[in-house]
Amino acid sequence: MEDNRKEQLEALEILKEFNVRLLKNMNIIIKELSGERLDDTDVFLKGIIDGINWEVQVVNGTLSLLNEGKERIHKEVFNRKILALTDAASAKDDKKIAEAIKELIVEFEALGEAVEEVSGE
Repeated sequence: MEDNRKEQLEALEILKEFNVRLLKNMNIIIKELSGERLDDTDVFLKGIIDGINWEVQVVNGTLSLLNEGKERIHKEVFNRKILALTDAASAKDDKKIAEAIKELIVEFEALGEAVEEVSGE
């Protein structure tokens, strides 16, 4: 049990650094999808979605630790917003993708704060 907790804390340490970069890129992609598209916007978006998916996997593996003592991550809200992004991306609708990412930023900021709180830093 203690080994599992240690592994979860290590995963959250990696997520903490990754999350900062992901949030920065999420803000950039919103601008690109809102009319300032560049040649590599689709590639950039794929990288961001891959990053979101990776963080979601880490959250799924560490949710018991993240919500230890109190609910810091609201899984249902998080999942609903992820599904909205998935739907928008499937429709290839830039405006909807940008809106879905904007909604997700709040959740990923809360995730960063939860990781800080749980890791004690």
